[in-house]
Amino acid sequence: MKRLQEAFIERFGQNDELTHFYAPGRVNLIGEHTDYNGGHVFPCALNVGTYAVARKREDRKIKLFSMNFPELGVIETDLDQLVFNEVHDWANYPKGVIAGIQETVEELSDGVEIAYYGNIPNGAGLSSSASIELVTGVVINKLFNLNIDRIELVKIAQRAENEFVGVNCGIMDQFAIGMGKKDHAILLDCESLDYEYTPINLKEEKLVIANTNKRRGLAGSKYNERRQECEQALKELQQNVKIRSLGDLTIKEFEENKHLISEEVVRKRARHAVYENARTIQAVEKLRQGKVEDFGKLMNDSHRSLRDDYEVTGKELDALTEAAWEEGAIGSRMTGAGFGGCTINLVKENVVESFIEKVGRKYSEATGLKADFYVVDIGDGAKVLSEVEG
Repeated sequence: MKRLQEAFIERFGQNDELTHFYAPGRVNLIGEHTDYNGGHVFPCALNVGTYAVARKREDRKIKLFSMNFPELGVIETDLDQLVFNEVHDWANYPKGVIAGIQETVEELSDGVEIAYYGNIPNGAGLSSSASIELVTGVVINKLFNLNIDRIELVKIAQRAENEFVGVNCGIMDQFAIGMGKKDHAILLDCESLDYEYTPINLKEEKLVIANTNKRRGLAGSKYNERRQECEQALKELQQNVKIRSLGDLTIKEFEENKHLISEEVVRKRARHAVYENARTIQAVEKLRQGKVEDFGKLMNDSHRSLRDDYEVTGKELDALTEAAWEEGAIGSRMTGAGFGGCTINLVKENVVESFIEKVGRKYSEATGLKADFYVVDIGDGAKVLSEVEG
């Protein structure tokens, strides 16, 4: 924060009070590709994220700077010119949030200047985009005393990504980051937005995120393809079953009606969505009972379903997960869109170092790539940190 404040003062000058803000990254423990199918997810906020220092201006200019992209300098726009601009790169995310607040809550009277720094590993699929959206939302909410309800802020941030930036994400990322709670994960029904916190009492275990460092070239196109396949399955099932989404189906109902889905590959996609939703609810129950080993087995089942039925893993994620299974992970699965990105691993704390060393070596031998590992804790959601003299 000290370095970020210095960077802010260097770019924007020093004349009055500054306010510090933070929004975490997130990881989904189980419940993958269920969010846009109206099912349940089980994410948590992490103790890495995006920090911001901000203050209001006395004109209508918006000035944004990121320590992560210093070569892009200060990106400047105006409250009256909030449109997507490819040249503005990362700054389109905060611009989209500010535009969304103006459209749905209140026209802002003044501009703002914000400096950002993120320590979320780049391209790891831990949701740096939603983190910067939520930290911006908290900045504007606080500086302008707007009193926006947190779930409304989450929805504004999701719309910014969907409509302003043009990325077709579900609501899980923004929700986990906006609503996160230290040492808890959130069981979220993505259809109704009903949610409940579940304590994560890991006494002898740690969460280890492993990054394949595989560029996710296929993720976007395959993501849209999977969404279309699930929509087709839903339409065909609705001929006979009264449901709004695949998340409404029990496993029994799916098995009784799967013959309605005309293509085998589409049937497999729907099977993943239905079984993964049921698996997520069951996994949360196991955690509540203190059955960490059973939770881990369901994580493993989740990965197999994503590999075999949903087909979004790929060689690198499979190699990393299989190495984790061989080296004694309680549970390991891909997390995120797939085709690269990260795995989430539940590992006994006393073997974390050797686990990282052995899994890293096996992964390199299998793929020629070097994995990065992060031992993480579950942290708070987006928040104001402090107000300090500039």
